[in-house]
Amino acid sequence: MSKTQEKIAYPFWYGGAASMVACLVTHPLDLAKVRLQTASKPGQGLASMVYQIITKEGFFKIYSGLTASLLRQATYSTARFGIYEFLKESYTEKYKHAPATHILLPMSMLAGALGGLVGNPSDVVNIRMQNDSSLPIDQRRNYRNAFDGIYRIVKEESVGTLFRGLTPNLVRGVLMTASQVVTYDIAKTLLVDNLQLDPAKKSTHFSASLLAGLVATTVCSPADVVKTRIMNAKGSSENAVSILTKAVKNEGVGFMFRGWLPSFIRLGPHTIVTFLALEQLRKYKIGIF
Repeated sequence: MSKTQEKIAYPFWYGGAASMVACLVTHPLDLAKVRLQTASKPGQGLASMVYQIITKEGFFKIYSGLTASLLRQATYSTARFGIYEFLKESYTEKYKHAPATHILLPMSMLAGALGGLVGNPSDVVNIRMQNDSSLPIDQRRNYRNAFDGIYRIVKEESVGTLFRGLTPNLVRGVLMTASQVVTYDIAKTLLVDNLQLDPAKKSTHFSASLLAGLVATTVCSPADVVKTRIMNAKGSSENAVSILTKAVKNEGVGFMFRGWLPSFIRLGPHTIVTFLALEQLRKYKIGIF
C-alpha cells in the first residue's frame, strides 16, 4: 500500500453501511436466533424455527422487524466501526506505526461500549418486533416500524425503557467489537504476512472475516442471550441479575449458549458480508470526492 493510500480518510459511516448490507442478507437468521433465545423451552433448531415462522405466519414474516434491524446497524455499527477506525488512524498518525494488539483491544472496547449505548433504543425495538408474532395476540405490540416502536415506547412506557438491558448490551458491544474487528485485523495480517495472501483479494477478506465471526459468536453468546431476554421482558421489575439467576436455576448454565449454532450461522455470514462490503467501499472509495 502506498503512502498516498495510507493517508486516505475513509468516511465514518462505512462500517454502518456495510453492516446494513449484511443485515439484509442475514435478517431471517437473526429473527430465528431471537425466537430461540426467548423460547421458554430449549430443543428447537434453527431450520425448524425458520420453517415454523414461514408456515404459521407467512413467508415475509421472516423479515419481521427489518426496519429496526437496519436502524440498529445504522446507529450501533456506525458508531463502533467509526470510532474504532478513528482511534486506529489517530494512533497511527501520532506514532507513525500501526497499533499492536494490546493497543487495539482497549480501542475496540471503548468503541463497542459507545456503539452499544447509541444503538440500545433501536435494539430494544428490534428484539420486540422480531419476537412479536410469537406472543399471544393480546400481548402483541404491533409496532408499524422502528420509529413507531420508539415513539410508542416513550409514550406508553418511558424513555428509560429504550435503555432497558443497557448493561448487558454494553458488555456485548465491548465483547463483539473486541472479538470481531480486532480478530479480523489480526487474522488478515497473519494471512498476508505468513501465508503471503493478497490483502486486496476477496478470499483473504473472506478467510479473516470467517475466523472473526467464529470468535465473536463464542465470546458474545452469554451476554447476547441475557440481553435478548431483558429487552423482550414485559414490565421493569426484573433486572439482569434476577433474569440470569432465574434462567440458571430453571434451565442450567447451558442456557447462556442457547442458540449458539444459529448465532454462528447468522453472525458468520453477517461478519463475512460486512467486511467484504467494507473492503469494497474502501476499494472504490465510495463517498470520497
